[in-house]
Amino acid sequence: MRIVVFGAGGRAGRRIVTEALARGHEVTGVSHRPGDWTVGDVTDPSTVAALVGGHDAVVMAAGSPEPGFFPRAASALAGTGVTRLVAIGIGTTLETPEGVPLYETPGFPEDARAFTMGHVEELGVLRESALDWAVLAPPPVFLDDEPPTGRHRVGGLTAPGDTTFGYADLAAAVVDEVERPTVHRELAAVTAV
Repeated sequence: MRIVVFGAGGRAGRRIVTEALARGHEVTGVSHRPGDWTVGDVTDPSTVAALVGGHDAVVMAAGSPEPGFFPRAASALAGTGVTRLVAIGIGTTLETPEGVPLYETPGFPEDARAFTMGHVEELGVLRESALDWAVLAPPPVFLDDEPPTGRHRVGGLTAPGDTTFGYADLAAAVVDEVERPTVHRELAAVTAV
């Protein structure tokens, strides 16, 4: 497959590029910083349209604390006619076993609220689009740099309890979802098994 990875220079993006290449895919890595990747801004519709043409799928692994970044990126991607979009979400948009979004629970850290709400707004834009999209949210923990375990599960909205999870397993889950879509037009948890 031909895959575009926005955010290829980041911690998750680098691993997604590596995983996709290891599986024999042709990858166009895009970053906002010059370096080993194609330079591009995922929030700019004309740049996105120019980069995604001729690709089978797009991965959105870019992130920024800048207010409005995630909904602007989702809008730019929605307007391109992308065939398949797999985006990395954030675990704080997942739910408690009682069905309450983590960001609405008592004691949720205020310093995490703006970043989380950017992801919530991104989901709203995607839901209004005609894209075939999936947002995979890892557990609400700091991801580790351990080697891949090869054991992950995608599905549901419930945040796991105490757990560890790594960038390598997230990358494997994302590329799995690009190759064999199981999540369509929804947020799904990706967890260790």
